[in-house]
Amino acid sequence: MHRRLQLLGVALVGLAGPVAAQMRAMDQAPDRRAGEGEGPFKRLIIRGAIVIDGTGAPPFGPTDIVVEGNRIVQVETVGYPGVPINPAGRPTGATREIDATGMYVMPGFVDTHGHQGGVDQGTPLEYVYKLWMAHGVTTVRDPGCLNGVDWCLEARARSAANKVVAPRIFPYIVAVQTVGAAGLQVLGRYPGRLDTPDDFRRFVAWAKEKDVDGFKIEALDPELMTTLLTEAKRNGLGVAAHLSQLMVARFNGLQAATAGLTTLEHWYGLPESLFDDRTVQAYPDNYNYQDESHRFGQAGRLWRQAAPPGSAKWNDVMNKFLALDFVFSPTLTIYEGTRDFTRARTAEWHEKYTLPSLWRYFQPNRAAHGSFWFDWTTQDEIEWKNNYRLWMQFLNEYKNRGGKVCTGSDSGFIYKLYGFEYIRELELLQEAGFSPLEVVRAATLCGAEAIMKPKGKAPEFGAIKVGMLADLVIVPENPLHNLKVLYGTGHFKVDDRTNQPVRVGGIKYTIKDGIVYDAKRLLADVAAMVAAAKKRDTTTVRTASPW
Repeated sequence: MHRRLQLLGVALVGLAGPVAAQMRAMDQAPDRRAGEGEGPFKRLIIRGAIVIDGTGAPPFGPTDIVVEGNRIVQVETVGYPGVPINPAGRPTGATREIDATGMYVMPGFVDTHGHQGGVDQGTPLEYVYKLWMAHGVTTVRDPGCLNGVDWCLEARARSAANKVVAPRIFPYIVAVQTVGAAGLQVLGRYPGRLDTPDDFRRFVAWAKEKDVDGFKIEALDPELMTTLLTEAKRNGLGVAAHLSQLMVARFNGLQAATAGLTTLEHWYGLPESLFDDRTVQAYPDNYNYQDESHRFGQAGRLWRQAAPPGSAKWNDVMNKFLALDFVFSPTLTIYEGTRDFTRARTAEWHEKYTLPSLWRYFQPNRAAHGSFWFDWTTQDEIEWKNNYRLWMQFLNEYKNRGGKVCTGSDSGFIYKLYGFEYIRELELLQEAGFSPLEVVRAATLCGAEAIMKPKGKAPEFGAIKVGMLADLVIVPENPLHNLKVLYGTGHFKVDDRTNQPVRVGGIKYTIKDGIVYDAKRLLADVAAMVAAAKKRDTTTVRTASPW
């Protein structure tokens, strides 16, 4: 399904029926079972923690955090490092306590680009949700709702009611223009066509009535895109865009941002905004967009066609994005296989946590999105490494000059696994030049602000402050020292006391809406799902060479 929808704006004739059938086949996650999460509590007190509050402020502690129901009501510093805490004056009256002495507490993470699994990948929603939650992801913006609008709204409602183990969901539905006679069943049974500006005005009104949070766009005629962006802004709906190569020559990232786009996903449209000696990317004469080895191979040669860092064009484009208070959600992790295929394919978590069906989806396949490893070469990887160098330089400079760069993962493709690869996104931002505190802010408050700004509302999550929703991550190790301790598999190191290798880290608790989840138990549930699937499926999740 995701592969089909990557080609938005080209012929949809004949696809509506199969897509609709797949949408019906995608089940919701089961209700929370007994023992899946504790709370919310009348008065939960997290004792003695070191707080990283998500705003960019340095850590402070020991601190007691008091949660009543699903809200933070008190954040109280209770002493000094290395000094016994005087119990006098500490918050009292707890109905549940968590001893977090020496542990680090952060806001729940926000994934601004998270797809909720899919039939093609064979990824049940429970599997996806538990991987996210086990890695501290408590909020997800779903760019596309590719399992269907009504399905996505139901998932949001069930999560909001905490009937299911899941992050809170913000649905951004796909907006495409009609091609041919097919209806738009891919849009969740939208009852009309989308050919004209008036059609798109009616479509936005329909989406507003549906109560979605925004739109995901890839390829629209400029006039239609401008109409959608104008109407979305007027109705308090956000718009995120993966600007397809099929349209960037007509409407690049800066043009879209000027017209009202609120977030650019990945980077398509950004280097095209930086062209100063051409208007169209240089494609080889045998290029075919539907051959994904062409699509991704040439994408890796794009940034070197843009104006160089520090040039007049570079600065002009950056200044214009800054003036618009524009948000980038780069999803650096999803393309990492292009610069190091072996690393992506042999990640240590695949064997235990990747479903056989998802592993099969990852394999080279000319008809599956992101499975373009037909003959990936050393030169392809070199080109993508150079791509990353320039891309990261832009992102870091944009952040340094006051711009917003938030975290998204786009997992479920290209050997990238839910949850684990969200943490990898944090590492890649650090590689780009973000300090660990800046990384945490990108993963928390930045995403919350990006989601809520189109609504004209201040975020209720994304920071540890009185009055905020109790979305929290508790980890025994210091993530500012090493982000690797956030992986579910932990960090492999030598214990200085024994001189023996050990595993440390992994998130201990993920708290969403005041409900406390044991992160390691969530991972154990995922491992059990994978083990059971392997008994039914002969596909081998093999990360080492079969020869």
